[in-house]
Amino acid sequence: MSGTTKESNVIRVLVVDDHALLRQGIASLLGSEPDMQVVAEAITGREAIEQFRKHRPDVTLMDLQMPGMSGIDAITAIYGEFPDARIVVLTTYSGDVQVVRAMRAGARGYLLKSLLRNDLLETIRAIHAGKKRLTPEIAAELAEHAISDFLTPREIAVLRLIAGGNANKEIGAQLSVTEDTVKGHVKNILAKLDANDRAHALTIALRRGILSL
Repeated sequence: MSGTTKESNVIRVLVVDDHALLRQGIASLLGSEPDMQVVAEAITGREAIEQFRKHRPDVTLMDLQMPGMSGIDAITAIYGEFPDARIVVLTTYSGDVQVVRAMRAGARGYLLKSLLRNDLLETIRAIHAGKKRLTPEIAAELAEHAISDFLTPREIAVLRLIAGGNANKEIGAQLSVTEDTVKGHVKNILAKLDANDRAHALTIALRRGILSL
């Protein structure tokens, strides 16, 4: 940063994403703002932690899907060391389960990459001011499912095996339970996800981030 009198008012930003074009785009967008500066970049979760320790940014923009350590794990680690960190999740994925995980890990904001040009600057300023921020679309989806029952670990295991093309009998054998028990789990899964059938349940689970490809 230059030694101007406005230096203390500049919001120092760490950008974490494994796509160079996105990092460059964010740096370009922030570079035109007198109150913002990208002070460091990272392409992995572990590098994000190192850069945060080194630069102590005011706001961190964190991708969720990265090689090695995930963005959520990096968020958890950073908040473990720096409880006052202010992190905004950047992702292409709008599944509400991912939103819950990111917010529980400590994220204060959540932005879809497709909406960055419209929402990024306003969100950075809001987070820096101590507010929390979700896009209206994501907030609506989160609210819609906030009171719904999440699947149990066993139900998620059954759903994963369904995704692998296994029939109820095969799932029972792999989980060491009876076929009737599997049928009960499937019935609960369909009810909780408001799904018409097994294929519909998989579609919903992928969209909401309960399962990932």
